[in-house]
Amino acid sequence: SVERMIAVLTEHWGGKWPFWISPRQCIIVPVAPAHFEYAERCRRLIRLHKIYVDCDLSPNTLPKKVRNAQVAQYNFILVVGDDEMAKDAVAVRTRNNTVEGTVSLDDFITRCRGLLQSKAQDDVPPPP
Repeated sequence: SVERMIAVLTEHWGGKWPFWISPRQCIIVPVAPAHFEYAERCRRLIRLHKIYVDCDLSPNTLPKKVRNAQVAQYNFILVVGDDEMAKDAVAVRTRNNTVEGTVSLDDFITRCRGLLQSKAQDDVPPPP
């Protein structure tokens, strides 16, 4: 049955679903309330490409927001602040707390679309 197959896959991946099938692909974490509008703009742009993305606009501290996203097993945690706003970019972290650095929003969307199309089991870090 479908339920049994989902249970087998969940156990196999330990809840860390590959990007293409993950129910929680990305979350945007603004550093401060001043960045909420930019975070929402990024969310809309990413969502246009049929990528599932949430935005954490809670009053929690930045470390708490990042920790919550890791516990929820989001594939990518996108932190946005003043530097990212100025560059039209996002700071990318993986659910394993690997900080990949600042990437332009367009490059990040291209990377995600590639992961969706390739159906890769695990994400490969971007080239340096």
